[in-house]
Parts: sequence; C-alpha cells; structure tokens
Amino acid sequence: MRGAPTILHLDMDAFFAAAEQAAKPSLRGKPVIVGGLGPRGVVSTASYEARVFGVHSAMAMAQARRLCPNAAYLTPRFALYRQVSEVVMRLLAALSPLVEPLSLDEAFVDLEAGGVEPRTQAARAVGERLRRDIAAATGLSGSVGLAGSKMLAKIASEQAKPDGLVVIEPGTELALLGPMSVRAIPGVGPATAEALRRAGIHTVGETAEAGEAELVRLLGRAHGASLFALASGRDERPVVAERDTKSVSVEDTFDEDLTDRSRVQFEVDRLAVRCVERLRAAGRSGRTVVLKVRRYDFSTLTRSETLRGPTDDPAVVREAARRLIDAVETAEGVRLLGVGVTGLADYTQEDLFAQAATEREALAGEQQGRGEQAGAGGSRGAAAAESGAPGPLAGPAEPERPEPPRRWLPGLDVVHAEYGAGWVQGSGVGRVTVRFEEPWSAPGRVRTFAVDDPDLTQAEPLPLIRPETGPAAPDPEASCDAGEPVASRPVPQPPEAVPPPSSEPAICPKPVSGGGVGALRREVSSP
Repeated sequence: MRGAPTILHLDMDAFFAAAEQAAKPSLRGKPVIVGGLGPRGVVSTASYEARVFGVHSAMAMAQARRLCPNAAYLTPRFALYRQVSEVVMRLLAALSPLVEPLSLDEAFVDLEAGGVEPRTQAARAVGERLRRDIAAATGLSGSVGLAGSKMLAKIASEQAKPDGLVVIEPGTELALLGPMSVRAIPGVGPATAEALRRAGIHTVGETAEAGEAELVRLLGRAHGASLFALASGRDERPVVAERDTKSVSVEDTFDEDLTDRSRVQFEVDRLAVRCVERLRAAGRSGRTVVLKVRRYDFSTLTRSETLRGPTDDPAVVREAARRLIDAVETAEGVRLLGVGVTGLADYTQEDLFAQAATEREALAGEQQGRGEQAGAGGSRGAAAAESGAPGPLAGPAEPERPEPPRRWLPGLDVVHAEYGAGWVQGSGVGRVTVRFEEPWSAPGRVRTFAVDDPDLTQAEPLPLIRPETGPAAPDPEASCDAGEPVASRPVPQPPEAVPPPSSEPAICPKPVSGGGVGALRREVSSP
C-alpha cells in the first residue's frame, strides 16, 4: 500500500454507447443500446439514458427491448472503438511507462513511475488534466479513480461515474470499504459470495472481521488468504505494463440454429479469417487452432489441432478449422461457433504451408505423373488445363460458394454516391433506411433505398473529432446554451446568396419539450 494516491484507474463512461452517440448527432441525449441484435443477443453497453429504464450490460437483448422498446439498438463497431481506444492509451502512455490496459476502455496507470510527486494534489492535477485531454481528443468522457492500490483506485472510478474524479486518501480505506458488499472485492464472484452468505458474511467489513483462519476454512488457503488481505484494505498488486496474451479468438452466436452442413463450414471459414486478422493486428502468430461448438441443447465442446510451428497464414488456420469441424456432428443444430489460436509467438515459421492448397497441388501432381507414365490421357489433361476445363486426372474442384447478400445491420457506416456518409437505421423487406449525418454535422435526413442499390456501399467509421480543415463557422445549436447569443463570424458565400444585414443576434433554439424516448420515436419514424 502506498502513502499517496498515485495509482490511477481510468474507465470510459458507457464507452460503446457514448461513441455511437458522438458519431450520430440524432442520437445524442437519447437511449442507445449496443450489442447483439438477434433474439439471442446480449447487451454490450447501454447509454445512461437507457440505464434509467433498468437496462445494463450483459442483459439479454430481448429483455432490454421489453424494458426500453424505443431505444436505438445498434450493432457494435469495433473498428471505431479500437481507434478511440488507441488515442486514449496514447494519452495514458504519456503519463507513465507503466500502463496496464484491462480492455479497450479501461486501464491502470502508475503515476509515480511517470515522475509524479507522491502527493494528493499532484495526483489530482494529473487526473483532471487527463480527463480534459480525453474529452478534447475524442469528444468522450472518462471517470478517474486515484488511490494507493489498484483495488481502491477501481472502486474510486466506479464512485466517480459518470465523468468525474474521486480520490481515496490513504488511511480512509477501512471506513470506505466496511459497508460495501463483498462483491466489491476483486475475485469475489457469485459462487464465493454465496459461500460467504451461507456463513453470514455479507459486507467487506464482516469479511475482515471473520479473520483469515475462518476465510481459509471456507474458501481454501490461497483464496481465503488473498480475500482477507483485500478486505483489510491491503493490495500489493503492482501495475504491470505487459500482459501476455494467451490466445486470440472470435465467435458468433446465430439467431437460428444452423443445421445445414455447408452453412456451418462457411461460417467456420469466415471465423478463421477473422481470427487471423486479429492475430496479425496483434503482431503475433500461433501454433494451436481451437474450434468451439455450442449445440442446440447448450452443450459445448472444443476441439484443437497443433501445427508444426506458429503461423499467421489464414489458409493454414482455415484448413485446420475445417478438419476440426469435419469431425463434429452438427445435424441437430449449432447455436454458436468459435475459432481461436493459442500457443502464441512473436514469429512465424515460414516453411509452414497452407496445407489444403499445397497438399491438393502435390496430390494432383502425383496423379498427373502417374498418368503420364502410363501414357493415358497426359496430353489430353494438359490441353484441358490450358483451356480451363478440368482434366481427367485433376482432383475434385472445390465448389464456389455464392457471394452472401449484403447485411445492413443497424448502426453500420455507409456511403452513398450522391448523398455522402451516413449510417444504417434499419432494414427489411428488401429496403434499407439510412440517416445521412456526420459526427460534426446537425442531425441528418433519412432516406430509403433498395438493399442492392449499387450506389450504397459499406464504409469505414469517421473520426469523432472533425479533422482540421481550417476555420469554419460554428454550429449555433452545438456551441452555445439555449437562449444565449452566438458570437459567430461571417461565412463566405456567393454574392447572390448573401442575406441582408440584421441587427438581431443569432439565438440558439430553445430545447424542445417532451424529448427523450418519445422524441426518439418521432425521429426514427420521420420520413
């Protein structure tokens, strides 16, 4: 434990939902829920406007829709979240060499390692400056906790939400922790909490009063001793800059159980490619390919295959995943598939080859050689190969899969050849509805197109902060409070478009009454 609150914990506020609100002006101040949109989907993040209705992370999406039917339900855009996270992590790295990321939106920072004086005022000043820098760089808010240990810093950031800063002074830990639930202690999950409840222990204070011997008897030596130390306010865990990644994986839960074998194989191929994309983005390679299958009855099995060496070749990973799924019976239905890679390394073994493609070529070559030796069909096979027709000795050609139809999921970025950038508001019955707006624009117009409109294509996320393009006129609705004059400068216009001068100051519009959920319904259903 430190004598000064120099361990900082940052937690971005409703990160996914806040990023979506920042990117979509029409959703600001309205309930937004991000997660899986199918009947088996789960809420990833809910905006604070949606939390008023009882929606929270890890809730079933079906229940969220019942609690807050008029919210905007959006699919996650991890490309955007990673972009914002990289900006935030760079700001943290400027404070200290010891930064321990926990997720895209959460991290510990050791301020003393960055040269900050071990004093409360110095640490508080750094925390306040960090919050301002994050808002300026991303347009989003984060909550900061400062304490003498990691556990207390995390508790402080929870108390600071949303958009605040809380400092826990050394010496006040026990008074703060005492009345809290045992679930506030890191490592106490539902099973541990239930074991303590049966022993009459409900709070952190009661946990400390029980004593180490009693906790060891209830939970075992390692867990009991660790829990007693944390309940007593002692947390010696250091901030660790490098956390070694054990594996990289992706998985999808399907709205309806998959029973078609070719569809299952197609999804495995797609997941394998996505997994390798993540593997390469992390600059790693892996040796063991893991397949995860959850069946219709919720039974889950995993299968793995270890390669000759680490690889980041998508063909190698895809072929290994294919072999694994070929050994699994899926006829009764599959609700979830996942592909992962473990045994990570920082290098790739170059002599590994894409097994299916190379082995098929080798087999075809052997068959071709045998055919030529027998003098049967060699020339005909060569001629067929030159003409593009399959030769008599060629291996079976893999059937081409049809291109899957484009999926216009709510929230995804699009661009139209005529109307520019926008996002998908909804789709169905052969139509897709798009709202055309940018993070720095006013709420935009809604238009509807055919799902196969050639002028409409998917796009990369726009930055949340407008790129520097020189001086621009301020937006009256975004730069002042309701009813306040706007100190604006003239905008160059063609001579015929210049309005006559006016002595009246520009006035921000008054807020419309009856906003919130009802306003969202009107906004979404507007033509």
